Amino acid sequence: MTQPPLSSPRRTTLILDEWAFAPEALPNASWDEVAAAGAAVDLPHTWNLADGAAGGGYRRGRSTYARRVTADIGAIETWLEFAGANSSAEVYVDGHLLSRHHGGYSTFRVNVTEHLVQDAATVVVVVDNAANETVYPQQADFTFYGGIYREVRQITVGATHFALDADGGPGLTVTPQLTGEHALVSMSAAVSGVAGGEASVRFIIDGETCVSVPVVDGAARADLTIEQVRRWHGLRDPHLYTARAELVDGDVVVDAVELRFGCREFAVDPQRGFLLNGEEYALRGVSRHQDFEGAGNAITEEMKQTDLALIREIGATTVRLAHYQHDQRFYDLCDEAGLVVWAEIPQITVFLPGAVDNARDQLTELIVQNRHHASIVCWGLSNEITLAGAGDDVVAAHRDLNDLAHRLDPTRLTAMANLFLLETDHPLVTLPDVMSYNLYFGWYVGEAPDNDTWLDDFHTAYPDIAIGLSEYGADANTQYQTADPAKGDYTESYQALYHEHMVGMIEERPWLWATHVWNLADFGSAGRDEGGVAGRNQKGLVTFDRSLKKDAFYVYKAAWATEPFVHVAGRRRAERAEDVSEVVVYSNQTEVTLLVDGAEVGTVSGARAFRFDVPLTGEHEITARAGEETDTVVLRKVDEVPAASIMPTTTIANWFDEAPLPAPEGFFSINDTLADIKQSEEGARLIGAVLEALATSRGEVGRGVEIPPAMQAIVDRMSLEKLIKQAGSVPVEQVAALNAQLNLIAK
Repeated sequence: MTQPPLSSPRRTTLILDEWAFAPEALPNASWDEVAAAGAAVDLPHTWNLADGAAGGGYRRGRSTYARRVTADIGAIETWLEFAGANSSAEVYVDGHLLSRHHGGYSTFRVNVTEHLVQDAATVVVVVDNAANETVYPQQADFTFYGGIYREVRQITVGATHFALDADGGPGLTVTPQLTGEHALVSMSAAVSGVAGGEASVRFIIDGETCVSVPVVDGAARADLTIEQVRRWHGLRDPHLYTARAELVDGDVVVDAVELRFGCREFAVDPQRGFLLNGEEYALRGVSRHQDFEGAGNAITEEMKQTDLALIREIGATTVRLAHYQHDQRFYDLCDEAGLVVWAEIPQITVFLPGAVDNARDQLTELIVQNRHHASIVCWGLSNEITLAGAGDDVVAAHRDLNDLAHRLDPTRLTAMANLFLLETDHPLVTLPDVMSYNLYFGWYVGEAPDNDTWLDDFHTAYPDIAIGLSEYGADANTQYQTADPAKGDYTESYQALYHEHMVGMIEERPWLWATHVWNLADFGSAGRDEGGVAGRNQKGLVTFDRSLKKDAFYVYKAAWATEPFVHVAGRRRAERAEDVSEVVVYSNQTEVTLLVDGAEVGTVSGARAFRFDVPLTGEHEITARAGEETDTVVLRKVDEVPAASIMPTTTIANWFDEAPLPAPEGFFSINDTLADIKQSEEGARLIGAVLEALATSRGEVGRGVEIPPAMQAIVDRMSLEKLIKQAGSVPVEQVAALNAQLNLIAK
């Protein structure tokens, strides 16, 4: 059908250049004074670009941005829209405080009309990422980069316009409901500045239908029907419709807004997993942090497209956008690509009684600003919030958030990502509509197969509760390589081996409603200093700058991607000391042939991972072939591998191998399991002291943590040697002394 032409006085202009920045609070300063105290900058900008991922402390506090702003010619109202300023922001115009916003990841707007004069006025924004007890997040495994790190827009509207002050939302709400081949689309809009007259809103779904309704008490609402609906169906068909609302005063369109939406149904079944439009649709994917090396959180469109391309390359069907509201643009990209999204707020790690209202505000903004996105299926209420306890106040706050989410958006699920230490019978487990656990067996505790056991035990005990994996992973520094990968060695080899197990485990459990690898890419975490790199979490499938895909990336590409490929793993372990070396190949084809120096040496059939034993005598060209696809690496036989390829902190593990400690028959040693040692009263006392020392060595995070029985059973199956290796940084002399004490305790 033919629609009336869009005509509207609303103008939106990006204002990214000609800002001044100073690393101090200057609320009453002029642009020149701010520039003199700092420098001229362009947005997006973060002041933690250098120190936010360098390790150790990073500057958290108040800083100032300033820009001269002039009202558009003929402007009636002028607003400034901030897409993200972390964490709190105060907006001044010529010294007048106009707005405070608390929450670093959502959009907010400020009406600056009354303070703009014919000449430019100075807008000053004081941004604060200092520690406090009232704004989430405050304690988490990622850097809280400060700054105006997303776009700022100047919006000009007439006296009558769609509301701009409604929690940063788009001014238009679109809610589709499906019945067979038909879709009933409810559309509503809030209107500001209607003073008498006969204002109306024309609601339009492009190419489908159009209806006009009067504005009553500052609002308009209508139901429109799509007769033959085309459903948004994930990767297969991410079809989007465009909805538009035109505000009409007399015969003149005085304002207009539009957004895209999709029509789909979904559900979660404890036995069948996720259902999209009535079909089983396995949600298998990754989590994403927004920061990049060299940019911090002030990322570009190109960087967003890079992340999208990586997610699509591995064939993921879902992405968890953690641990905060991401840029609107990225939700748009997920809509277009057909990626199912878990969206969440940054209520994380430790519950803050003083931030209960802030969590409500951030959840409100997340939902109001994003509920039109077809890709989003759930609102995450928190992540690992029970580290310091899960009392009645925590439960009550989550129940309130859960109810709030359902009031604001009855069409989507609520979700939580639970700390692996949370008891499975705790009220928080069943409080939201769905939940997942963050499990790190095979990295922080236990072995990779313990994931299988834990999940199977849960599914057997609670067959009517859907469970997913919201986080799982292992750190890998690509500098570190080994022929004998082991948990805790930070090698690329171990990470790949771990994920080989995990992807197989997940395939065997279709009842997991969603699984998300932690993480798509390495990311900034200023408090970390491990695995040979400070200030970084290295669990990514790709490096922080996205330039290098780790071998684990190809494990998932082999499991999920449909475009044929083959990849020879271990290419960064080019120099090898073993006479016969294992060559691992990842492919989504069912048969791989290996060639050494141009000659075929074998063909292996299977799935995902293909292994070949190759004798090494010098330098060899190794080529894997799967169908039409090939990949080649060069390997060299050496007498000794480079020292730089072995993580220095693994010397304890190596020492155990080279100088085994005494284990006299009939007496305990570090080779025994915790369960066996604790059967002895004297052994139990000694183990208790050891575990307390290991916990307190991790600082306040480890102090006083209670391990639930299911987790304790897994820990008890570990040998004390494995526990010490996992802990790392334990002096060899202390290990030897502990073993000597155990040698005195009879079994």
